[in-house]
Amino acid sequence: MNIGIVCYPTYGGSGVVATELGMALAQKGHQVHFVTSHQPVKLNFLNHNLHFHEVFVENYPLFHYQPYNLALSSKLVESVQKYKLDVLHVHYAIPHAYAAYMAKQMLKDFGIDIPIVTTLHGTDITLVGSHPVYKPAVEFSINHSDAVTTVSKSLRDDTLRLFNIKKNVEVIYNFIDFEQQEDWSKEDCVRDTLAEPGEKILTHVSNLRPVKRVTDVIRIFHLVQQKIPSKLILVGDGPEKEKADLLANELGVKEKILFLGKSDEIRKIMCLSDLFLLPSETESFGLAALEAMAGKTPVISSNTGGLPEVNIHGVTGFLSNVGDVEDMAKNAIYLLQDDKRLQTFKRQAFESAHQFSIEKILPKYEKMYKRVIKNGF
Repeated sequence: MNIGIVCYPTYGGSGVVATELGMALAQKGHQVHFVTSHQPVKLNFLNHNLHFHEVFVENYPLFHYQPYNLALSSKLVESVQKYKLDVLHVHYAIPHAYAAYMAKQMLKDFGIDIPIVTTLHGTDITLVGSHPVYKPAVEFSINHSDAVTTVSKSLRDDTLRLFNIKKNVEVIYNFIDFEQQEDWSKEDCVRDTLAEPGEKILTHVSNLRPVKRVTDVIRIFHLVQQKIPSKLILVGDGPEKEKADLLANELGVKEKILFLGKSDEIRKIMCLSDLFLLPSETESFGLAALEAMAGKTPVISSNTGGLPEVNIHGVTGFLSNVGDVEDMAKNAIYLLQDDKRLQTFKRQAFESAHQFSIEKILPKYEKMYKRVIKNGF
């Protein structure tokens, strides 16, 4: 198949998932064409089946804001015609599904009926999409897609609750490529540079936005530190970093925290970690939790959104109500104070993560592509 993929070319969850999906499809022999504003950060062109087509937006004094939707729609029309694409898979409702619909209508003038698969990832529904200004466009784009998927059952429920959706919405979970996982897991995990002998290592990875509740991470660590000698690794950068730094200093744990900033070595960091903290306000799926589990790291998280579908309470880690720092700390201490128990949870987290392996998820997308292509023609 010739597959067009539209996504945000960033480190964010949807961009990473879309990029890794495209690379996996290319490895199976499909021709995959990324149509984005910039080259996706994780896109590896070692496979000759991968192609990138940049969307250029000209600056005109007439426009106060750059008309990206128009540029994307035009580029999609050009790409479908030039490379004879069979299907467009767009990640995020706005602006991608909307732009794809416009391209689909334009292509009909050339006798081409290109099917559109739209994958919803979270904030395009729960935050942006539900805003009165954007809601009609999001609802329209979803209803005029040929197939719609969400990355969790929770997000599907939110989509059906917030919008008047007239089509079937299928859940296809995010995934992990365990081949890459096994490559780095064979490396020696040298903890000496990060922690003293006998200290445990807790980790949090995010874009440090308010929704991630990074100050809760600091408070949890403060309580754990009183019972268990430990270090905290904070990976990422964002608006809450300064607030987290100030709180760590106030609570007297700053010297026990390592602020790493953005990193491409998340898998290796998980190799060093004993516990992953994710006390988010909401998570449509919880890709960070899955990556931790795939790195044999149990998860202490909130019970919001799609997290209970990934982090199984009492098996791969523990779930608590949003903001219940004391309960999260109690659960963390329960795991960290018993090495045998911790190793059991590490093994269970790793085993449970395999239900989200790319080998299990990829065929679901391939089946959907074939279905919409057949129906479209």
